[in-house]
Amino acid sequence: MATLDCLAFDNSFARLPASLFSHVTPQGFARPHLVSFNPRVAALLDIDPAEAARPEFAACFGGQKILPGSEPLAMKYTGHQFGGYNPDLGDGRGLLLGEILNRKGERWDMHLKGAGKTPYSRFGDGRAVLRSCIREYLGSEAMHHLGIASTRALCIVSSDEAVQRETVEHGAMLLRVADSHVRFGHFEWLYHSGQPELLKTLADYVIDRHFPELADARDKYLRFFREVVQRTVRMLAQWQLVGFAHGVMNTDNFSITGSTFDYGPYGFLDAYEPGFICNHSDHNGRYAWNQQASVGLWNLNALAHALSGLIEHDALVSTLQDYEAAFVGVYADGLRAKLGLQEERTEDRELAIDFLELLTKGGLDYTRSFRALSTLHTSDTHPALRDDFLDRESFDAWLQRYRQRLVLENSVAAERALRMNATNPKYILRNYLAQGAIDQAEKGDYREIETLRELLEKPFDEQPEKEAYAALPPDWGRHLEISCSS
Repeated sequence: MATLDCLAFDNSFARLPASLFSHVTPQGFARPHLVSFNPRVAALLDIDPAEAARPEFAACFGGQKILPGSEPLAMKYTGHQFGGYNPDLGDGRGLLLGEILNRKGERWDMHLKGAGKTPYSRFGDGRAVLRSCIREYLGSEAMHHLGIASTRALCIVSSDEAVQRETVEHGAMLLRVADSHVRFGHFEWLYHSGQPELLKTLADYVIDRHFPELADARDKYLRFFREVVQRTVRMLAQWQLVGFAHGVMNTDNFSITGSTFDYGPYGFLDAYEPGFICNHSDHNGRYAWNQQASVGLWNLNALAHALSGLIEHDALVSTLQDYEAAFVGVYADGLRAKLGLQEERTEDRELAIDFLELLTKGGLDYTRSFRALSTLHTSDTHPALRDDFLDRESFDAWLQRYRQRLVLENSVAAERALRMNATNPKYILRNYLAQGAIDQAEKGDYREIETLRELLEKPFDEQPEKEAYAALPPDWGRHLEISCSS
């Protein structure tokens, strides 16, 4: 394992044409201190976990000290924000420190969020706050351990520096780790600013780094776009299946590799509410939970437009036309798994949708209800889950259909329960849990962050000593408003 002084940097993005970025020196905190350290991510980077105890650790990831071999830079990109194109975007408060090449041959971006002003900060201060860093740190770990492609984070470093948002908050920095920080918005910038040669250069770079199996293909750009579509479909369907809402699905927040990216005002469903809006700034519900699939297609259409100089129009259109069927297929397979079904039958989709409608009418909890289905036996006449429904007659009718469906494939209850409990999590990062950790951290107590990080590493396990974290949210935690402000 490596110390901070001898990490294996190989900064390929920094070797691209200089107009794609600006070299920026981090604006360090005067008195940084470590809030939380993630040993799992340290292992990805080959960092010795003992390094976290050194004062140099907080200094490096609090912007005070430059890691040897790193080349901090702010990326330039643009994007569509809430449907409108914004040409004036880029890394306004984060810096790509460099790329670690670990012993397995994996390449990981190290990105310091909250490192101060850059040429793309516009009117911002370039800082992040403790609240938002905790939410991204925990949210990204939750998604990763749910099996959904995501950025992750190595650590949070805070300070006594005050940062003004709606109120005065604690300044903080987050060291984000990702396979790539290239966004849809990178290609949009180069297309809309009339730089086709540089766009081709970036496309070749992304293909060589992330899709090397396509590098020698005659139609590599089309195959690249098809792969981005498929990865985006898979990510979005998985979001829907676990009840995750992103909140700010702007094209500059979409990763070219299909990873969940830029955690802002996200949220997991408590009560099943298809129109759930997790961002209090999303007044028209553009990014509501049940709109995510259509927004994904909208964003891919924007990317297709940007790639139109490299790929024939008809091929782009054909690829986008495949999106809906691909999404429906992945989502349907996921719903079938959530119901514990192994064989594919035409009535499965209706069975799943009718269960969701029962949850909607009863205001039942999404995660807990699917988890409870695993305890049902075909012989149960009054299963415990039944008591949660106000309209028990409708539930009984649905349950009879579900039992019949299980009999059709000779489902074995114990085996089905194991499959369902490996698909339906018991623990998710509910907003009120994250808020509790934030409230304590702002008082200088970081223990709840560690408790949640460890809890979320095993979301499908029972963890009886932490049963309280699977409870329904208290009244105060049911409708928390989450803002874009960080």
